[in-house]
Amino acid sequence: MAFFSSTAATGVTAATPKDAEVADPPTDSVSSLAFSNQADYLAVGSWDNSVRVYEIGPGGKSQGKAMYQHQGPVLSVCWSQDGSKILSGGADNAGRMFDVATGQATQIAQHDAPIKAVRWIDSPQGGILATGSWDKTIKYWDLRTPSPVATVQLPERCYSMDVQYPLMVVGAAERHIQIYNLTAPTTVFKSLLSPLKMQTRVVSCFKASANQGYAVGSVEGRAAFQYIEDKDSGANFSFRCHRVNAAAPSKDVTIYGVNDISFHPIHGTFSTCGGDGTIGFWDKDARVRLKTFDAAPGPISATAFSRDGSIFAYAVSYDWHKGHGGMTPGHPNKIMLHACRDEDVKKKPAKR
Repeated sequence: MAFFSSTAATGVTAATPKDAEVADPPTDSVSSLAFSNQADYLAVGSWDNSVRVYEIGPGGKSQGKAMYQHQGPVLSVCWSQDGSKILSGGADNAGRMFDVATGQATQIAQHDAPIKAVRWIDSPQGGILATGSWDKTIKYWDLRTPSPVATVQLPERCYSMDVQYPLMVVGAAERHIQIYNLTAPTTVFKSLLSPLKMQTRVVSCFKASANQGYAVGSVEGRAAFQYIEDKDSGANFSFRCHRVNAAAPSKDVTIYGVNDISFHPIHGTFSTCGGDGTIGFWDKDARVRLKTFDAAPGPISATAFSRDGSIFAYAVSYDWHKGHGGMTPGHPNKIMLHACRDEDVKKKPAKR
């Protein structure tokens, strides 16, 4: 059964010339994109061991403002709520903080294996950094102290993590999903397996939603939506995306991983991107596809909406789905900026 209606989609066109390219992109694959909550600044983590910061101006004009280094590929970036700090984690097993005011980068976290995900927790008690690692732990850090304030054991390696206070969702290897209520951050609220049959690529918490929940995307070209409260479980569903049908009469289907899921900060609609080079905007409540476009001839590795949802950034770069051997010379590596129109990202009226 098709849970999303393709006939209701609008604007199903190729990427338009309005998509602006960010100047001076990283020299290797882009792993993570994050916009500041306070201004149109974009942080970019890359496999070239760097975090770059760009100022995004009117019409998609961009300017590099800062850069700092890890000692290995950067796998995740985020901002503090007040926009004063950028946090990053990488394959050097280190978490680092960049102070926007001073331009100084310092190490503020350490794991026994690469840090795959970093997320800022803006709790009533103050800001805390959560780091998820392949060492099968989540660590919480008060940036004023050198040691973690708490450590939580995971059943497997952390692959993805997202926070929408007080909810934190962790996607781990072997399809494990760990859910935490951050009012009790060291206690697992729910432990379950992903409803998808194959490896988790990304988890992303609902934004602007009346009911708490999260989306999960996998390497099988499917995404699922799960609500936290048992009373809402009847609304859980999954759907297929980022699959390409061969030309008739062949019935072959090429399946691509869902590399990222980003929720619009105002409307609560969401985007998916995949190894097929396409991007889709979707309304999970009306279960319709709002827009799709062919963004690139290769994978889209990461996406992010700006603070007001008017700008959608996406990275065209290798997503490592074929390992090191798939990183061929001349592979495209760029960051694009798409101007979001309301008709493309606003929810559709509920069906009667």
